[in-house]
Amino acid sequence: MQQAPSDASDLAIVRRVAPYLWPAGDKAARARVIAALAFLTLAKLATVLTPVAFKFAVDGLEAGAGREAALLSVPVWLVLAYGAARLLGVGFTQARDAVFARVGQRALRRLALETFGHIHALSLRYHLSRKTGGLSRVIERGVKAVDFLLRFLLFSIAPLILELGMVALIFLLAFDWRYCLVVVAAIGLYVWFTFAVTEWRVKIREKMNAEDQDAAQKAVDSLLNFETVKYFGAERREAARYDGAMAGYEDAAVRTATSLAALNAGQAVIITAAMVLVMGMAAIGVTQGALTVGDFVMVNAYMIQITMPLNFLGTVYREIRQALVDMRAMFGLLDANPEIRDAPGAAPLVVSRGAVAFDDVRFGYDGDRPILKGVSFSVQGGRTLAVVGPSGAGKSTISRLMFRFYDATSGAIRVDGQDIRAVTQASLRSVVGVVPQDTVLFNDTIGYNIAYGREGATRAEVEAAARSAAIHGFIERLPQGYETQVGERGLKLSGGEKQRVAIARTILKNPPILILDEATSALDSQTEQEIQDQLRQLGRDRTVIMIAHRLSTVTDADEIIVLDAGEVVERGTHAALVARGGRYAAMWRLQQESEPA
Repeated sequence: MQQAPSDASDLAIVRRVAPYLWPAGDKAARARVIAALAFLTLAKLATVLTPVAFKFAVDGLEAGAGREAALLSVPVWLVLAYGAARLLGVGFTQARDAVFARVGQRALRRLALETFGHIHALSLRYHLSRKTGGLSRVIERGVKAVDFLLRFLLFSIAPLILELGMVALIFLLAFDWRYCLVVVAAIGLYVWFTFAVTEWRVKIREKMNAEDQDAAQKAVDSLLNFETVKYFGAERREAARYDGAMAGYEDAAVRTATSLAALNAGQAVIITAAMVLVMGMAAIGVTQGALTVGDFVMVNAYMIQITMPLNFLGTVYREIRQALVDMRAMFGLLDANPEIRDAPGAAPLVVSRGAVAFDDVRFGYDGDRPILKGVSFSVQGGRTLAVVGPSGAGKSTISRLMFRFYDATSGAIRVDGQDIRAVTQASLRSVVGVVPQDTVLFNDTIGYNIAYGREGATRAEVEAAARSAAIHGFIERLPQGYETQVGERGLKLSGGEKQRVAIARTILKNPPILILDEATSALDSQTEQEIQDQLRQLGRDRTVIMIAHRLSTVTDADEIIVLDAGEVVERGTHAALVARGGRYAAMWRLQQESEPA
């Protein structure tokens, strides 16, 4: 996977997120952002003015001391004004959140959809080289990080800066420059200390996340291989392996907690010292008659008021830094270039006869390990070609190249004379149906998995496909019928049942070109014969490429090619190849001898 450069600036990541917050062409979303910012400003104005109302209320009470208070006296109304200011601050804040909620959630939805679509656009090679648990964590943390950044950067850091600026200005105008200097110096020292310690803590957090991701990968991998673990009685081994990963996470988590304690202690020292100094200055001013008791109360209220968001600053900054780390990982995923792309100006594939031709095709998954070494063959539309050979000969690679999971290193693959690299992938895959050897089903119902073969298929069409795959009777006998859940990766079904579901959904797709990659390898002899009959019916008027290990399934093919070590060593009909007495005849004889009488 291509990662975003490690030195990519945080500002560059923020700029990348900005279009989701300020979507082009979406006037309603932009209007909501503007309204949210307006409510934010009003909320901060109300918050900053609250201590001023409190000051006048205290001064009014002091001036009226010794007199009978009346309901309509000035101090009562000042107290009500103080309450109104607090209420307005809360009200504008809640209005801001309510207005911005749809913008934020829509941005997350767009980003999640873009990421999901991009992952599906990546090559099979990419997915085979990745661990599912780690990949899911990158996506999950990345989307959550964007959510956090959108909310806290816009509604925590920006409002905090605005509020601190207002408070500093009030101290300068209402008192004198010394108060302003103390507040500004304290805030500056507080921010510097918080950022410095948080940067140190981010490195510890990155280590903790790496250990967490490693533990998640091991857990997911173990659970996906649940049956294998049971086969070898390896529950304790798996638990020890998982515990080893969690031990690293534990150490990093402890360091994270202790560093947080150090951060909180340092912040408390700085802010308490500033508060004591400012309150002392105000107290001296009151004793000298330069300030009123209300001024003293106002200074105290402001210091307490700015303490709360400043205490939160460390957490917010750390989470923002962590969010940027998580977003960098996710954008690195988005920056991974799909290995297989449509050529510029690629046209849709036009299928008339369905003829398939491999012309001197060479390919290797790794550069130093060739799999196909100049394979050439052709199959006319409506005909059946069988590909046989020992394991590792490159048989399944042919189906993967045909479906453009990979592109050939050299040579060409053509359908009705059109190079498949020059047509759109969507059009190619719409006309090619594959029944794979290793069938994986969605964790949904049997009906859903069969209907997946063609979007919008009716229940009658699904059942007809199931009958053609000789699985309808089995489904009907189940208590929940077509609504039966198949479990993770289809593990609630047997291998043969899964394979018949795969055959049914390919039948439902009804493609003009059909690839059968060991399509009956998991079936018993009786079911295999039933399926073979149905596959023969399905193959009529279609181009069929059968990849098989069991030679009894390919005897009716129009042509058989024998692959060995990535090369075509024999070709011909079943009868001709047996009569020739070569590689195919030896494989046939060996399989006949191994089958029970």
